[in-house]
Amino acid sequence: MNKRGIGKIALLLAMDDGDMENLKEFYEKKNYVIYRGQAGSMDAKKIVAAIETAASREDIIRENYHEEHALYHAIIEALSGYCRGQVMLGEVLRSAGLTFTIVRGTLIEDDPSSGNWIAVVLYGQIGSPRRGFEHEAVGMGIQPI
Repeated sequence: MNKRGIGKIALLLAMDDGDMENLKEFYEKKNYVIYRGQAGSMDAKKIVAAIETAASREDIIRENYHEEHALYHAIIEALSGYCRGQVMLGEVLRSAGLTFTIVRGTLIEDDPSSGNWIAVVLYGQIGSPRRGFEHEAVGMGIQPI
């Protein structure tokens, strides 16, 4: 299988430090809608709100139940992976500083029959709120729309 899935596309965009704009343009030409942003907090609700706001502001999702619901579950799934199962930050003295990507499009590159999906990837640092006491983490959520 030479085609990339929406999750791998979102992961590449979240973790890329160099050629992100070319990669983004390449997939936008294949009808993916892409946004990359940053968030940081000791409050998981603020990270969820930042991602939901970006998705709405950038017109990745429209204001309807199915799209908002799919985005919400993709975020929670990604946050669960990023936090390693316990979606808690400040409550257990953890902070997060992360890059997030939101990708909307077909599940498999160049396969319109695979349907309309949304992927959210979180990549960054998590750990004690003291500098030098954090480590890398990644989480991904994918949901059908």
